[in-house]
Amino acid sequence: MPDAAQVAKQFLGAWTSGDFDSARSLVHDDLAFEGPIERFNDADSYLASLRRLGGMVTGAETRRVFADGDEACVIYDHMTVPVPVSRVCEWYHVRDGRIASVSVVFDARPFAALAEAGG
Repeated sequence: MPDAAQVAKQFLGAWTSGDFDSARSLVHDDLAFEGPIERFNDADSYLASLRRLGGMVTGAETRRVFADGDEACVIYDHMTVPVPVSRVCEWYHVRDGRIASVSVVFDARPFAALAEAGG
């Protein structure tokens, strides 16, 4: 069974490259997500949000991965069309080889301004 760091890196690589089927296969149905803009208690709602974001993604560069048992933390630079670079920290809890929860921290101000402007 892959360790938490491997699962987190696979998941991040899948969704940021637009491979949402692979991303979905790496999460539990009852995945809990918490971020500065949204919260979800199921995988499909979370993946739907990532699909919307995916249309703007131009890249992701992993800076650091930390793991401790069934938890992993990935720090990466997220590149999008409207916000060229945003530093993101994602904290994953992995259960039975798939992601059970994700907590994301990033500066949401540029994205909030886009939402307010209708972008």
